[in-house]
Amino acid sequence: MKFLISKVETYRVSDENEAKELIESAKRAKNYTLSKYSNEHKERKQKGEVIDEWQRVILTKVYTDEKEPEMTFEEDDEDAEYED
Repeated sequence: MKFLISKVETYRVSDENEAKELIESAKRAKNYTLSKYSNEHKERKQKGEVIDEWQRVILTKVYTDEKEPEMTFEEDDEDAEYED
C-alpha cells in the first residue's frame, strides 16, 4: 500500500497578486495542510534588458502523517497531461 505523505509543487504565475491568490487558495484547502510556501520575483534578461518577468510560487503540501498515515493516495504520473 502506498501513502502520499507530502508534495512540493512549483508554479509560474504572471504577477504578485496571482501568487498571493494561489497561496491563499492553498491555505484554505481541506484535503491537505500547507506546511510551507514561498514566492519569488524572477526575470529573464537578454543583453542586459529585462524581456520577461514572473513570480515563482513553491507550495509544500502535507496530506497525512508519515508515522500514522490515515489515507492512501494513488497518482499515476505516466497519465499526466502536459501542455506543449
